[in-house]
Amino acid sequence: MREAYVVLFRGVGGATQLPTKPLKETLTKAGYANVATYINSGNAVLVSDRPETEIAVDIAEIVRREFGFEKDIMLVTSQAWSRLVTENPFPEAVDAPTTLHAFMLSDIPAPEAVEALVARTTGRERVVVAGKVLYFHAPDGFGRSKLPPVVDRTLKVVSTARNWNTVVALQSLAVAASEN
Repeated sequence: MREAYVVLFRGVGGATQLPTKPLKETLTKAGYANVATYINSGNAVLVSDRPETEIAVDIAEIVRREFGFEKDIMLVTSQAWSRLVTENPFPEAVDAPTTLHAFMLSDIPAPEAVEALVARTTGRERVVVAGKVLYFHAPDGFGRSKLPPVVDRTLKVVSTARNWNTVVALQSLAVAASEN
């Protein structure tokens, strides 16, 4: 069954770049359909009928071979991404989208790990973990927060975060990819 996926490359930025045009061309050449990319920070959308785990392994090999990129890759189905958007526990924060972030988690963290992370919030920060998604509202600024650098260590999972502008843009791309 053909499925649209949001593909998130972890650790893109600074010295590690994935140029959008070559990435799109390479994934298309590899047989993925309706490939779209969004900014050079490691975001793509594509359609495939292959199993999710096979896609992740294939894309990891492609970007390692073609771009020298060897970091974690997370896939989220278009339907799951839409749920992520509609189930946002901080709807009042969407008007300031750089203060709202969604972290994709490699696994569902243990409840005690979530409690430990929530205990580390300061000031007006708020955190909700729903399955494999961590919603983080940082009204005083993501860059000022001490929480993002300790998410993986505290939750004992791998994560990658996107601000709400990127979340919404990827949802639009995923919907468009699903419809073609």
